[in-house]
Amino acid sequence: MKSPIDFYFDFSSPYGYLASEKIEVLAARHGRTIDWHPILLGVVFRETGASPLTEVPLKGKYSKRDFARSAKFHGVERFRLPSTFPIATQGPARIVLWLKVRDAVLAVATIHALYRAFFGDDVDISKPENAAAVAVGCGVDGAAARAAIDDPAIKDALRRENEQAIAAGVFGSPFTIVDGEPFWGMDRLDQVDRWLATGGW
Repeated sequence: MKSPIDFYFDFSSPYGYLASEKIEVLAARHGRTIDWHPILLGVVFRETGASPLTEVPLKGKYSKRDFARSAKFHGVERFRLPSTFPIATQGPARIVLWLKVRDAVLAVATIHALYRAFFGDDVDISKPENAAAVAVGCGVDGAAARAAIDDPAIKDALRRENEQAIAAGVFGSPFTIVDGEPFWGMDRLDQVDRWLATGGW
């Protein structure tokens, strides 16, 4: 059986959002599934010394233009830069990790709903009540989702997820690992596709 594709993402990452809308179809084309890994870019940035792209001189203005242009290029119609950006994403990430061990299918549906709420509908999913409400729309128990955000065991799970991501060499979002081969960024999905088709080069 072919191993899953590891897909690392932060809910505050515009390119992570765009890639999340494409990665499942790409994977299915090659008989692969996705193992979704929510991470916190803030933790990664402390490791690498990086900053949010929109806050970097010169690059920031360009990136905002490129987010919208890339969304159109890739056919992702529901995109706009949220009014509050970037955000802390511990809440939605914890909900996803909590769901992953209970219902993997529901976890994926919730990932898409959270991303679309933030980048499509300008819902500030950093607020626990908003993140839980989005999960409710997918059929998740709202009180349980809200409780998961404050659950020490889930907090530890997210901490471990970040540690494992950094240990695997992850330094951004989206970050895709195929059979041990790392690919950073939305613009590497074509390479991921070719790598899966050919077995590498």
